Amino acid sequence: MTKVPETSLPRARRWIVFVAIPGVLILLALGSWQVHRLVWKNNVNEFRQVQSQSEAIALPSHLADVEAMLYRPVWFDGAFHHDQEMYLGARSYNGNPGYHVITPFERADGGGVLLVNRGWVPPDRKGPARRADGQIAGQVRIEGLLTSSNIPGWLTPENVPEENFWYWVDLPSLYRQAGLVPLDYLVDAGPTVNPGGYPIGGQTKTELRNEHLQYAVIWFALAVCLLGITYLMLHGARQKKVETGS
Repeated sequence: MTKVPETSLPRARRWIVFVAIPGVLILLALGSWQVHRLVWKNNVNEFRQVQSQSEAIALPSHLADVEAMLYRPVWFDGAFHHDQEMYLGARSYNGNPGYHVITPFERADGGGVLLVNRGWVPPDRKGPARRADGQIAGQVRIEGLLTSSNIPGWLTPENVPEENFWYWVDLPSLYRQAGLVPLDYLVDAGPTVNPGGYPIGGQTKTELRNEHLQYAVIWFALAVCLLGITYLMLHGARQKKVETGS
């Protein structure tokens, strides 16, 4: 049997006004926000899955609608500018830390120069000389997924362009570092194996982690608990008043 709290009626009423009502409203708002995020992230993941599984097309020389092309498989021919490669840090592959190598790529069709994320390398292969076989010279065809900038988390460090090091994809900064006309996209190279094994392509994350359902359940459950505590306090206070006859 649940023990009824010994609470006076005025105190219970103050609890309802100053704690219970604001608390329940806040918890319900937090739960509703998580539901909103759940729906949004499900839509994003579905879009990425559909896009990434579509048929590869030749990358147009000019993209009028980058958003509609995101995560779409594309291909194009040209040559790398290996002397201008840049590094995206804090990247893992099968649980191992390392870097992504981002390299300017000059298109053979006159479409200009764009950035290609060639994939992952371990710390001991960061330097180009340690993966010379993978520094492909001359004309090559790139197949991969078209992606864009990402929004850093509040704990993500600031990029350090002066040290040629990035923690998150900031396209204006990356293109500026390479001395190129900024584009609203880059291409993540696909899983085709490079000579020597590095960089390892196919690093695009097409599914965002989605734990919003669990968070929504927690916030709504806390709201129910607070309502239950409030009911017990109010019920106990009224029962006490009846028993004392006051």
